[in-house]
Amino acid sequence: MIQFIGRNVRLELIVALGTELLACNLSVAQPDGTKSDLRTHQAAMSDWTTDAPGVRRLITVDDLMPPYATSSTDNGPRVVPRPPGTSPKVPAGFEVDLLAEKLNNPRKIITAPNGDLFVAESGPGRLKVLRQGAGGKVASTTIFTDHLHQPFGIAFHPPGPNPQYVYVGNTDSIVRFPYQNGDLTTRGPEEMIVPDIPGGGRLRGGGHWTRDVVFSSDGKKMFVSVGSHSNVSDDELEKNRADVLQYNPDGTGFRIYASGIRNAVGLAIEPTTGELWGSVNERDGLGDDLPPDYITRIRENGFYGWPWYYIGNHQDPHHKGKNPELAGKIIVPDVLLQAHSASLCMTFYTAQQFPAQYHGWAFAAEHGSWNRARRTGYKVICVPVHDGKPTGEYDDFLTGFVVDSDSVWGRPVGVTVDNQGSLIVADDGGNCIWRVRYTGVTSVAPQR
Repeated sequence: MIQFIGRNVRLELIVALGTELLACNLSVAQPDGTKSDLRTHQAAMSDWTTDAPGVRRLITVDDLMPPYATSSTDNGPRVVPRPPGTSPKVPAGFEVDLLAEKLNNPRKIITAPNGDLFVAESGPGRLKVLRQGAGGKVASTTIFTDHLHQPFGIAFHPPGPNPQYVYVGNTDSIVRFPYQNGDLTTRGPEEMIVPDIPGGGRLRGGGHWTRDVVFSSDGKKMFVSVGSHSNVSDDELEKNRADVLQYNPDGTGFRIYASGIRNAVGLAIEPTTGELWGSVNERDGLGDDLPPDYITRIRENGFYGWPWYYIGNHQDPHHKGKNPELAGKIIVPDVLLQAHSASLCMTFYTAQQFPAQYHGWAFAAEHGSWNRARRTGYKVICVPVHDGKPTGEYDDFLTGFVVDSDSVWGRPVGVTVDNQGSLIVADDGGNCIWRVRYTGVTSVAPQR
């Protein structure tokens, strides 16, 4: 171990056994006297035991290990009841409240313009509306609509304070319902917008089932994420899958907006630039730290590699020698995450309650995967964004859901910001909704 100690910096470099990578922890003093904990290389890719609010991670393409450096592990979590007196951990100055419980498979959650929280209960096939009352408590819970088919994505249209419709992403279709601010139940029957999203029927059914839905800032285009049917196949079952699809709001104008994205579970529009972003699950089976999941700007007509390549020009060993003409044409994602974190929904923080350093940052829910010997995920992260551009780093923000190497009590899925500026988190491990509020005068979250 080599140590360098300066006035404000303590650097530890540990040579990783069996690799040429270096694990690096860098503690940097901030102007307010707090310290950020920046982890790079192998230290950034470590497991749940290193998770803590304020830990910053930076993973780069140069940190990638070769395929099968470790074996592929089937290690799904055992979900247990929340231990008494336990709640998630947040940075200093923040508090966590249990906003709602006893839900059934809550997944995507979104804030309506009037402040109501719409949540998709995907298993039962319904949308619920949570209305907050005095003190931020849930005053009422209403079933907005049911008899849906694995609903996930929820979007209001047109954008702005007075939407006319609620759009819902079923696993095999996009439907919409007439809506006016304050509606707690549907005011009319569903209207089929896109009847043939891949995922339904015998030909292309199965595989990744979530379908997120967002609209461009001007409301003229609708984006739909469709995950792959398989882990890493290129057969006919993958037609129009592992893509982000684009439509007009009435369902016409179909095109593939971006491709080679294995499973962009969460989509969001960056408020400064209007660019489409995605939170993506990469493939399994190549080892504990390969390949990283990622959060990225999704470029129009961009290709991100799946299934033949991953994270740039790294060819998947399942497809050795295929499509060499694609080399050099694959977009490297903006923010690489710990592999097998299962990054799901994401949102941008545009409210005023949190300290100014968080304004414009992206927040994403890490659900956790079955394909890692030592767990990653099971937390909410935040991604520094400046002038609409990510820095490549990310911070642990909401942690503490893992009990031990076998068990977890929570699995974050959905994230939204309510009309009070609190971060709202849907947890389908605990079947509940959490609220994160800023109440303090200082924050320990790292700044650039």
